Amino acid sequence: MENDGYFVYILLCADKTFYIGTSNDVSKRVATHNAGKGAKYTKTRRPVKLLYHEDQHTKSDALKREIELKKFSRKKKEHFLQSKGINWRDFLIS
Repeated sequence: MENDGYFVYILLCADKTFYIGTSNDVSKRVATHNAGKGAKYTKTRRPVKLLYHEDQHTKSDALKREIELKKFSRKKKEHFLQSKGINWRDFLIS
């Protein structure tokens, strides 16, 4: 199946929480979040920084993966990021 250009991404919010979403243009979506026009969750937790994104074959696959990642506990999300070589603390916003 051809890739439709959908992604799942994980953001680090200013309050040190994670936000997981989907988009077909991650850079544009992060900018939208930081402009306060993204998700309601990130609107009051700006600025946000992109920690991770992964390519998915279809929008449906991206949404399923988003749901899967959102079900992870905080500790499991941290472990997941670490398994990808990402230390979220390196991205802390001062």
